[in-house]
Amino acid sequence: MNRVPANSSSWKKPAKVASSSSRRIAVVGGGWAGCAAAVELAGSGHEVMLFEASRTLGGRARGVEFDGKPLDNGQHILLGAYSETLRLMHAVGIDPSAALLRLPLQMRYPDTTSGMRFITHRLPAPLHLLSGLLLAEGLTLDDKLSLARFSTTARWMGWQLNQDCTVAELLERFDQTDRLIKLMWRPLCIAALNTPPERASAKVFLAVLRDSLGARRAASDMLIPRVDLSALFPSRAAQYIDRRGGKVRLGTAVRKIDQQDKAWKIDAGAEEPPFEADGVIIAVQPDKAATLLSGLIDTSRLAGLQYEPITTCYLQYDTTVRLPTPFYALVDSSDINEWGQFVFDRGHLDPRQAGLLSVVVSASADAIENGQGFLTAAIAAQLARVLKRPDLTKPSWSKVISEKRATFSCMPALQRPPIRTGLPGLALAGDYVEGEYPATLESAIRSGVQAARSVVDPHSD
Repeated sequence: MNRVPANSSSWKKPAKVASSSSRRIAVVGGGWAGCAAAVELAGSGHEVMLFEASRTLGGRARGVEFDGKPLDNGQHILLGAYSETLRLMHAVGIDPSAALLRLPLQMRYPDTTSGMRFITHRLPAPLHLLSGLLLAEGLTLDDKLSLARFSTTARWMGWQLNQDCTVAELLERFDQTDRLIKLMWRPLCIAALNTPPERASAKVFLAVLRDSLGARRAASDMLIPRVDLSALFPSRAAQYIDRRGGKVRLGTAVRKIDQQDKAWKIDAGAEEPPFEADGVIIAVQPDKAATLLSGLIDTSRLAGLQYEPITTCYLQYDTTVRLPTPFYALVDSSDINEWGQFVFDRGHLDPRQAGLLSVVVSASADAIENGQGFLTAAIAAQLARVLKRPDLTKPSWSKVISEKRATFSCMPALQRPPIRTGLPGLALAGDYVEGEYPATLESAIRSGVQAARSVVDPHSD
């Protein structure tokens, strides 16, 4: 599930790209970062050519179809703090209130014996958090005091660390209870950073918490897509680019980029001459970016990134199967082959998907070791037990989607590549570039917007 966001208070509001003179810009890669860059440029009057190697925009966050069933390449959650994502959705004609189900920030398990029920309320911050904490079920007084102490101390620190450490070390330093770590901090860390607490960056985790536990109430709201991820932004982005005179070329893999004089040349196939542009934004996966940029810039940071997988297991049941809430948190335990961390009832999001449950396993390297069939059976058994529904052991249909390189491994003091490459007119975009936050849709969008600004205005922030 994806991951928690950037905060509008930490990112400067991107200014409009200067449009006094239209420039020709190539964007290589049609994921959310590339689409964002192309939309920002096209909306500012620049001529855009967007190259995407596959036949579908969206990258690792796109709609897919299996056996006639429309699914997502992975279940995602957005936050109200996704200011740039929501801005660009509006720009391309998406109504977020219709496309997204808005829920208060919560960590809710099927029962409070083995889990907890923490739901914030529609009150101004920080009262929404305080009321949720006071009324939380499944937590002892020590647990609640532990959470209050963490939140108070982190707020006093400005949600920042002078020296990075692991999340596990941070929780020990803040004297958090075992139960709170198990039910709150560990699942939040894995969901947000897609990296286990034992090797996840505490500095990045605190930035995430600042925008959820420490944010204004509306910014902390959870937003669950009601439409598939392609329809949520990439498809409308393509239409927007086309309406403004740009072009989107699907199924076109860029082989090489080169600079001659002040122009950039993009080689997208031997059967046609290179595309010439005033600037280029590279918005592909880090390993592909390293290949394209080899010999032009230092690619060591791109090559040095490590990765974590995310797996989503879809299980179809009778259309009468329905959860009381759109999603639950689950306690995962590899010791008993219970891998699911969150379960979503897709019928809450779209009535046409009644009876379809999606289960998310972040940082899923161990979970997928024994194959998809084993994982499907294990997750179905886990749901049957925790939901007290023996019939859930036998879904009528299932599909496992696993992204082996879903995100970079968000480790302490990680040196991520910058957006600016040092070469005029050449920029990087992607959820892996420098920033305070982990790999999120908002990180991807913001990187695309900043890359767009940098290639047309070398003096932009």
